Amino acid sequence: MKRLAGLSALALIITSTSGCGWIWGENGYFRDRGSDYLGARQTAPMKLPADVEAKRLDPLLPVPQQIRDSDVKGEYEVPRPQALTVAANVSDFSLQNSGDSSWLVAQRVPAEVWPGARQFFEDGGFRIVDERPQTGEFSTDWQRFDALSSSMQSRLTGRVGGLDSNTETRVHVRLEPGVQRNTSEIFVVSAQRPAGSNADVPFTERSVNKTLDAALLDELQASLTRSVEQGGSVSLLAGRDFDAPNRVALSQDGNGNPILNLSTDFDRAWSGVGRSLRMADLRVDDINRTLGVYYVNLAEGPQRNNEKPGFFKRMFGGSEDKAAIEARAERYQVRLTAVGDTVQVTVEKDINTVAPADVARKVLDMIQENLG
Repeated sequence: MKRLAGLSALALIITSTSGCGWIWGENGYFRDRGSDYLGARQTAPMKLPADVEAKRLDPLLPVPQQIRDSDVKGEYEVPRPQALTVAANVSDFSLQNSGDSSWLVAQRVPAEVWPGARQFFEDGGFRIVDERPQTGEFSTDWQRFDALSSSMQSRLTGRVGGLDSNTETRVHVRLEPGVQRNTSEIFVVSAQRPAGSNADVPFTERSVNKTLDAALLDELQASLTRSVEQGGSVSLLAGRDFDAPNRVALSQDGNGNPILNLSTDFDRAWSGVGRSLRMADLRVDDINRTLGVYYVNLAEGPQRNNEKPGFFKRMFGGSEDKAAIEARAERYQVRLTAVGDTVQVTVEKDINTVAPADVARKVLDMIQENLG
């Protein structure tokens, strides 16, 4: 009986599967429609009566121009995609305008822009008589137009009015940290007086010769851009004169913990300490400018982005085990705190624990040596 039931079930299954053509076959409801396009025929577009106004009806699925024709013989070569329109490289230096004010924005920290800006005016024949790198300012002497270099005269002639042998001009340049991180803003303002006069005409917030200021900013932008394109770079030593504080003093707090006092504002102190840590070859794992903290690891050397493992490291396992690095890590926090007109630099194990005095003094000594 069981054998008869099994044979009956098998016969029923065979009969059912052989009759599934109405579902999956060529004429079935769920047939494969992947090749239906091969039998498609082009029809004439819809025609409207002549007296009917209607917008143009474009096909919803237009046929690409480069498509394989059924009459073409041989192997089909896929056409190359059309080239994308690539925008020109954005310069590191751009001119900004707001009302009557104009300034130059640099995608670099002030310490890197300072040497290039100063060099531009010196090459143009301007005599710098007063400079304050700590505040990012310098001024030129009273000069007639014909006292400038011949190249500067030729570039300004025709663009600037009021420059002749009967007037004297001096320029004040100011560099400030930009609104965005790691940017700078450069302002130029000029003053004029009659030639031979001894009047001490002060600089004003609004220039007396806007065309001259705009032309100098334009020429400065071109000069800095050319320097970058030609591979010019600013070393850490070149930035010393800009962010070096007026006075650096290593002292102790009431508990005997070493403190480094910098007579400068927080922006330049932050820049100077960061530069000093790099020059001292200290490993900086992370930074938090809002808290004023550099996170350093005294057990490791400086981190270099372009450093590649050697031949044997690549052959026998690549980089070092992270567990080994963590086991020998000596992590500390170099904290900057603004106190009045000065900035105090301390070394901590964490926010609640100060670093050992010998470790703190060692780190602060290295920072002090490289501050300039």
